[in-house]
Amino acid sequence: MIFRLLVAVLICYGAVVVAVYFLQDRLLYYPLREIAATPAAAGLDFEEVRFQARDGTALHGWYVPAADARATLLFCHGNAGNISHRLDSILIFNRLGLNVFIFDYRGYGLSGGRPGEKGIELDAHAAWRWLVEGRHSDPSRLIVFGRSLGGAVAAGLAGTRRCGAVILESVFTSYPDMGRVHYPWLPVRLIARYRYAAIEKVSRFTVPALIVHSPEDEIVPFGHGRALFGACPEPKYFLEIRGGHNDGFLLSGAVYVQGIDRFIKSVLD
Repeated sequence: MIFRLLVAVLICYGAVVVAVYFLQDRLLYYPLREIAATPAAAGLDFEEVRFQARDGTALHGWYVPAADARATLLFCHGNAGNISHRLDSILIFNRLGLNVFIFDYRGYGLSGGRPGEKGIELDAHAAWRWLVEGRHSDPSRLIVFGRSLGGAVAAGLAGTRRCGAVILESVFTSYPDMGRVHYPWLPVRLIARYRYAAIEKVSRFTVPALIVHSPEDEIVPFGHGRALFGACPEPKYFLEIRGGHNDGFLLSGAVYVQGIDRFIKSVLD
């Protein structure tokens, strides 16, 4: 009886493992197609941008200029929603005197295709090319910014393309590491189809880096941010904020805004 029960449990466990393996896209990516609002809703002028990745995937983004801009920020967003759900951040960066180019990965918003790690990497490089080669933005005045999943994307971009600085906010060390946090009962390292290994990519930085994280982050543990900071070469800076994973930048208020402002002044101004 005990043997049969054990076999049944193992069969069920194996079925769950197989299901998780094949359903990882749904567990990782939460794209929305509908554009809820544009920067105009925040009183900002903007340009609709259409461009292509190397594999021909059609991509969409917004270029939001700032008056007397001190630099340009390339925004790699997190894994849920689309660019229209980042208006609060766009407004903060605009008020800091930064041009903002935010784009949707394939499968998000008005961008074509379906999301995947290799494809999203291509999308980020296409965004960099649009800014530097298409718009002739000075790479030495370009800040690569990534939040959450977008931090792993930004880390890979900043480690291989010219830029002036990089900011990683609420970023995990790797996708398998995150799997171990939320699914400790699964053989995550054996079944993970993606890596998003920011911890490996930050070691390639040759520009100043700012790591932003909150001890109250309920999704990405604070220790991930500290680990990324430890793996970054100098010069590097750490900004501790408060609040949860999705609202920390808002709840932290002046601590967040002034911290980013100090970083920009120290490395670019």
